[in-house]
Amino acid sequence: MLGFPDSLTVRPGTARPVRRLAVPLAALLAAALAWAVPENGLLWDALNRALPSPPDGRVLVVGIDDATLRDYGRIGSWPRELYGQALNTLDQAGVAAIGVDVLLADPARNDAALAAVFSRPNVVLATAPGEPTALRPDWRSPTGISALNLSDDGIVRSFQAAYPDPALPGNLAPSFARQLAVAAGRTVPLDEQPRILRYSAPDPQRLPVIPFRDVVNGSIRYGDFQNRVVLVGLTASGVGGPTVRDVSGQTVPGVELQARAVSSLLSAPFISLPLWTVMLAGVLAAIAAVLAGGVWGFAIALLALALAVPYWLLNSLLPGVTLSLCAVLGTGLVMLERWWILRRSGVRDPLTGFGNRLAFTRAVESRWQGRQSRPLGLLLVDLSGFRKVNSVYGYAAGDELLRELAGRIMQHKRRGDLIFRWGPDEFAVLLDNTASAELADLTRRVQLSLDTVAYRDLSLQASVGGASTGPDINTPSDLIEAASRSRYRIKYQRQQWRV
Repeated sequence: MLGFPDSLTVRPGTARPVRRLAVPLAALLAAALAWAVPENGLLWDALNRALPSPPDGRVLVVGIDDATLRDYGRIGSWPRELYGQALNTLDQAGVAAIGVDVLLADPARNDAALAAVFSRPNVVLATAPGEPTALRPDWRSPTGISALNLSDDGIVRSFQAAYPDPALPGNLAPSFARQLAVAAGRTVPLDEQPRILRYSAPDPQRLPVIPFRDVVNGSIRYGDFQNRVVLVGLTASGVGGPTVRDVSGQTVPGVELQARAVSSLLSAPFISLPLWTVMLAGVLAAIAAVLAGGVWGFAIALLALALAVPYWLLNSLLPGVTLSLCAVLGTGLVMLERWWILRRSGVRDPLTGFGNRLAFTRAVESRWQGRQSRPLGLLLVDLSGFRKVNSVYGYAAGDELLRELAGRIMQHKRRGDLIFRWGPDEFAVLLDNTASAELADLTRRVQLSLDTVAYRDLSLQASVGGASTGPDINTPSDLIEAASRSRYRIKYQRQQWRV
């Protein structure tokens, strides 16, 4: 069934109403998309790899490497005085804070002798998730959970300042990295907000991982450690230590990732945009793409994606992929609109928005089979004097007159009726479920409303003829012929009456 409601009318010099529908629809869909996807983890992974942070000179790693294990044996069998010697050396070197990323929960005979070392406020001891936060009553140094956020693909992308405390449901236990940053003088709130772990590319100019045995023996330059944050942890290969992968895909010892977490906390934090800001930006991107139209929508999408780079450099997390998708969504609506217009342009009159003669033929064919239960009626309207209006006042005046005529016919349109522009100065109204008696009344009312049509000083005359399906109407052509005869008969009678 083909019909062209007045809401799709396109008039010269006016915006297309379909576009007015596309703008709010684009805004609604973009807001939903931004609400559903406010973060772009893969994009931020790519930016983290492509724009690595320079190695933080404030953070050093003292590694328990293969050479250290050859000297002192398996780490679990060490005399713990070695930790005391190493921490005393670091303290003499003037470090700001020391983190021991080695789990010391198992008791040893000489633990009491380390009370003085492990009770310093600038020393942080690591605990495993689920372990008590207090390792020994006489060790009063702060502790932190040595944990990082491991993704399903085995990559560490983020960490937290705190994790749920299993011993006290509802409470939070500080993380190891957070405690070290606090010991170094940084204020870090205790929350579970995931924070991006900054990636640092290897720098040959920076100090490598310092062997633990060199620290124990005092074979270090104190100036390299002054005011630094030092993490002590296992870096040896092949001993089952905590090794995971970073965003570059490289396997990295856990203590080095903890060092990156501390560096991330000591640096300016990344700022996540509020959800309402992301939604507003997505709506604006979609609307801009709709209003720009064409390939400009894709340009807006690329711009939204490219803006993620300067925002990253300014420590702001812009979900460029989401905003880009919002712009593509707006462009898609524009393409859908154009497809809709092109699909209908072959069967629509651009001046009035009514169907053309081809649309009339399709509509009659579609409804013809049901004429027995729902009789079809047809009104044909023509306007005498229209060509004179064009010749005297121009085609713009003729267009204005046709629009007025179309508006008057539209006032009598019932539900299910379809209106078509039949010719240059002719209209056809295909009537749904219309018997002969109702046809006569409708023809009369349409004729009365058109009798007053005029344009300035020119005389015009509208003629309306009608017919409906019946026993003597066997084809659509018969219906058209019957309506045409009725129209010419009325036109002739009205001319005779005027004479």
